[in-house]
Amino acid sequence: MRKLIIAISLILAACSPKPASHAEYTLTYASPYPPTHPFSKADIAWMKHVEQASGGRIAFKPFWSGALISSNMSISEIRHGLADIGLITPIYTRGGVHLQRTQAGFYGGVKTMEQQVAVYDCLAARFPQYNQELAGLHVLAVQAGNFPGLITRDRPIHTLADLKGLRLRAQTDSIDTLRALGADPVNMPMADVYSALAKGVIDGVVAPADTIKSLHFAEVAHHYTTLRLSRGGYPARAMSDLAWRRLPADLQKLLAESKPYWEAQLNTQNAKAEQAGFDFAKAHHVEVIPLPAQDQARFDTLYNRFALVQARDLSRFGIDGEPVFRAAQSLIAHGTADCAAPSKEPAR
Repeated sequence: MRKLIIAISLILAACSPKPASHAEYTLTYASPYPPTHPFSKADIAWMKHVEQASGGRIAFKPFWSGALISSNMSISEIRHGLADIGLITPIYTRGGVHLQRTQAGFYGGVKTMEQQVAVYDCLAARFPQYNQELAGLHVLAVQAGNFPGLITRDRPIHTLADLKGLRLRAQTDSIDTLRALGADPVNMPMADVYSALAKGVIDGVVAPADTIKSLHFAEVAHHYTTLRLSRGGYPARAMSDLAWRRLPADLQKLLAESKPYWEAQLNTQNAKAEQAGFDFAKAHHVEVIPLPAQDQARFDTLYNRFALVQARDLSRFGIDGEPVFRAAQSLIAHGTADCAAPSKEPAR
C-alpha cells in the first residue's frame, strides 16, 4: 500500500503545473484590488497568457487587496521596486505626473474604450512629457473604462440643478465642471469611497455602473443617474525599470507585445462588469435615472470648456498643455489612423 501511495504521488507531481520556483523569472505583481475585481480578472488572464507565451520561463507571484502597494502612492512604489509589476493610478497621484493626471479630461466626445486607448497612445507618442513623467517605469497596459455616471446615497439626481450642494467624489477632470454646477466635488482614491459614502462624508460619487456591484456601492447608495462623463485612457499597469532590466531582450519583447492583449482583457471585463452593475442595480432596488438630453449637452459643453482651462493651467508646471488638448480633440474628431499628423482642430 505504501508503494502504491508513493507511486500515485509521483504521478500526480508529474502531472501538476510547473511550480513558479522552477521558472527562470518569477515576477511579483501588486494591486490594491481583490482578485475577484474585474480589473484583477483581466490581470490574471494576462499573467496566464504571458506564462504560456513564455513557455514557462516567466511566472508571477501576485499580491492583491493592497497587501503590497497603495492606491495613491503606487507609481513611486512600483518605480522603487516594491513590486516588479503593478497597477498604477496617475490620475490620483498628486505630484510629478501633472500632464498624466490632467490629460484624462481632454477626451470630450470619445465614444468607445478602444478609442480611449488609441488616442492615449497617439498622444504619448507625440508628446515626450507623457513618458518623462513615468521615468523609471515601462507601461505594459493603458486602461480605458466604462463611462462614469453619478451614484448618490439619498438624493436622486434628475437634472443638473439637483447637483447643487452635493459633496461628490469626482476625478480631477470633472471637478471644475461639477463645481460650476453648484456641487462640492472632492478627489479621493476609489478604495476610500465606500466608507465615505457609508459614513455620509460624501453624498455621492462619479463612477461607472459596474461599481454598483464590484465595489458594493448598492449597500450604501440608492440612485444612479446616467450622466455620461467622457473619460480618457491612462497608463494603469507598469513594470519597474529595475525589474525590466533583469529580463533578457526576448522576454522584454514578449511583455511589450502583450500590451494589446492586456488592454483587450480590461475592455472585456469592464463591459461585462457594466452590464452586471445594471443588473445588480435592478435586483437591489437602486434607481436608475436617465439624464435629459439637454442637460447632457450642457454638461459636455462645460466639460470641454474647463478641460481647455486645465490644459492652459499646466503652464504653472512648465508644461504646454493646450497643444495636447487640441491634439486629443482632433484625434477624437478625425480618427487615429495617422498618429503623427498635426492637429486639424482650428484654433479657438
